[in-house]
Amino acid sequence: MLRCCDQSLYTGYTNNLDNRLAKHLAGKASKYTRARLPVKIVYYEVFETKSEAMSREANIKKLPKKTKEEMIQSFNLDIVK
Repeated sequence: MLRCCDQSLYTGYTNNLDNRLAKHLAGKASKYTRARLPVKIVYYEVFETKSEAMSREANIKKLPKKTKEEMIQSFNLDIVK
């Protein structure tokens, strides 16, 4: 999950997190984030298959922003990455 400069959240999936972030920051990954740069990673999960990742992405997108913010608060990016 990315936090955009307007504090909105963007959720997507990738098989290369660093590369995808670089594309977002270059304005080449998503029309949504291109208009809301800069962005930063605030939450992520790792899955074995693309299918699992896409399913989780769809589930997260359905969550209210408050729930997403709670997920971010409980996620310690410094420890995981």
